[in-house]
Amino acid sequence: MKTRLGCLSHKSDSYNDFSEFLPPAHETTARCLKLSTDEVVRWSESFDSLLTHKYGLAAFRTFLKSEFSDENIEFWMACEDYKKIKSSAKLVSKANKIFKEFIEVQAPREINIDYRTRERTKQSLTDPNPTSLNEVQGKIYSLMEKDSYPRFLRSKMYQDIVNRAQARGQRRSV
Repeated sequence: MKTRLGCLSHKSDSYNDFSEFLPPAHETTARCLKLSTDEVVRWSESFDSLLTHKYGLAAFRTFLKSEFSDENIEFWMACEDYKKIKSSAKLVSKANKIFKEFIEVQAPREINIDYRTRERTKQSLTDPNPTSLNEVQGKIYSLMEKDSYPRFLRSKMYQDIVNRAQARGQRRSV
């Protein structure tokens, strides 16, 4: 039993866990994703740079999954989608789905928020509008920025991405 639980709690930081969104080392076609060192380094300069870059976001999500803590980024992304909804019926439906999945006590992917924030969010969702989740989304953003983001930047995964981008840049300039 201990062995089974041990493998479940193992936090993988292996390169294979995140390589699906990076180009194979031998790939040379123009259609292949080629992250520049500048792009990858920019992710370390601001959390927004990481989240607004398609592959930065993918890398961060993969990192959080490896730590079994991806509910925050999934919630943040659900809120981003929620803000774009124009139909009030769809807004209500999406608000209920987000609340049940992430905010409600004992939700399947419950985010870590205080009681007051949970209650204010619950109240704001009685008549949902595109900004109803802004407060709680901001708290989760701040939590990720202060906690998960620095760990991501120190991770072997991020360091491997930087090293690979630098190596590819050096090969191009030779």
